[in-house]
Amino acid sequence: MCATESHDLIPNPAMRFPRCRNQVKVIIALTLPTILYITTTAVWTSKCSSSDTWSQQSPDHDMMVRADLRRLENSAGDTVVASAVETDPGAAVAQLETQPNHPVSSYHQYEPIQCLINGEYSIDCRKEGADVYLPFSFISRYFEMFGQVTTHNGVDRFEWEHSNARIFYPKAPYDPGGVFMSFQTYNVEKRDRVKCVSGVEGVPVSTQWGPQGYFYPTQVAQFGLMHYSKNLTESEPRIVVHENAEGTLSKRWTIPDRAIKLETVYDDTRKSRVVEFHTPDNLALDQGATLMLNEEVDLVISFAIKFSTEGSVSVVIDTDEKRYMIHYRTNTELITKSGDDIFYGIGDRDEWSHITRNIYWDLRKGIGLTNTRQVKKKNVNIRRVTKLMLRGNGLIDDITISSKDHMAHFFDAADWLVRNQNGDGGWPINVKRDLVEGVVEIQPGWYSAMAQGQALSLLTRAYRITQDAAYIDTAVRATKPFRVKSQDHGVLAVFLDTYNFYEEYPTVPSSFVLNGFIYSLLGLYDLKMTASRDSGVEAELLFDTGMQTLKAMLPLYDTGSGTIYDLKHLTLGIAPNLARWDYHATHVNQLLTLCTIDHDAILRTTVERWIGYMKGKRAKHN
Repeated sequence: MCATESHDLIPNPAMRFPRCRNQVKVIIALTLPTILYITTTAVWTSKCSSSDTWSQQSPDHDMMVRADLRRLENSAGDTVVASAVETDPGAAVAQLETQPNHPVSSYHQYEPIQCLINGEYSIDCRKEGADVYLPFSFISRYFEMFGQVTTHNGVDRFEWEHSNARIFYPKAPYDPGGVFMSFQTYNVEKRDRVKCVSGVEGVPVSTQWGPQGYFYPTQVAQFGLMHYSKNLTESEPRIVVHENAEGTLSKRWTIPDRAIKLETVYDDTRKSRVVEFHTPDNLALDQGATLMLNEEVDLVISFAIKFSTEGSVSVVIDTDEKRYMIHYRTNTELITKSGDDIFYGIGDRDEWSHITRNIYWDLRKGIGLTNTRQVKKKNVNIRRVTKLMLRGNGLIDDITISSKDHMAHFFDAADWLVRNQNGDGGWPINVKRDLVEGVVEIQPGWYSAMAQGQALSLLTRAYRITQDAAYIDTAVRATKPFRVKSQDHGVLAVFLDTYNFYEEYPTVPSSFVLNGFIYSLLGLYDLKMTASRDSGVEAELLFDTGMQTLKAMLPLYDTGSGTIYDLKHLTLGIAPNLARWDYHATHVNQLLTLCTIDHDAILRTTVERWIGYMKGKRAKHN
């Protein structure tokens, strides 16, 4: 696209097509997504210079054009008969066009033209002399470009982007105890293929490859790393304590049934006073020992709980549309819905444990619950978290509402990894994965180098905070699958019998997914920088070997205008699997991170070239 020259006399540049100084034969017209041309374009075409043609325009269109004609009249210092502007704008344009050096006369005359695309189909375009304007909606689809009309300093302008993905330039060298890449911008709970956050485990349940829901260790690790990174980058949370059992019971408790018993008692385990509750078995869902909350802003609820019988903790939520209730019940069901009641199982909870729930996402996932792989998207505006209700027999303490509790979620993820690692040092993924349908598939129980690597990044951070050996011991054991070949139930592939590559998807033949490989390297680096010298030796060897492989294989992922997601086109002889822009940006962000660890020129020159591709640059041709 050529550079444009400005018309100072035209008040709003977005209301006209630009004229190009250079001799370019095809110019892209700026259009809205519905392929409507810029609003007042018809004013400048010769076909709009009569009242008959003008009358076919919409009233809103007429109003906008009349306003533009007045601005043109004022800016040029000419006189246009007011009645002509009001009754026949087309005639007014014709009158202005006859005046020498008037800005209207500088506009070229446009006419419709059919554009034949590759001899296969036609689209409606516009012609100005030797130049042709194509609608941007077509260009956007054809070349995968991005653009929109925005307002800058009160003036509309069109902003064009070759890629709409974001690059995050590191502000400091990578820190194994710091923010993990740009994960502070992630929102794992929002993903439509996260069915919900389990009430039993406190980590996300994925439906990415199956509607039944399963724990995907990669997503569990990302959930924890996201909350860890947000904790380091966001402001301190707001916290309101609604009951801590110190002194007398809060006056906000109400007892709707005489059979309900509620009092404070001393608990030896917690070494503090707690609230003891007893309710009859026959209470309705909307009854129980009730604590009024009336929170209108913050939506993260936390409490310590111990049940001695079956029971539940329920939260009443008022939205713009209706009242909902979320029930956290002592069973193992994942999530169910009945009318306006949403149910999450939280397990037996017969020992003291701490529960943290994001009410907003629990409600959203419940309202959008389906039997498919995707949660139905439905906007909901919570006006108030009205009250909490207890049913059953048990003890409760430290009931709080806060704006966020990132570290509680972080430790939920870290503890899940400790509990669920198997004897091989891995976290098996218990769902079938089809990479090429009917050709390449992985049976349930496979390991992923990306999951192993991101688990390492999470566990090492948990160890740095707590110095709890369980976290670092789990991380050290997690290096085992890196030494086992894919065909033997590990994650190691060897490219050209020379380069050790850690597979996100351990297929046979190998797939060599780039982003998953780099995430595994970052995890190994975190472990080698965190573990003791003896414990970290294996991670150091695996990291150094992997970096040699990465530097040797990077050129294979470069298309000259973007990157390739994997190398199945080499191992299977199929078409290349081009990385879409968000995955390309992931490659860029990963290399930018590695450049702060390893200063080899191959990393720096490669990432600079790949950033250029996102701005429309291409490798030279012969």
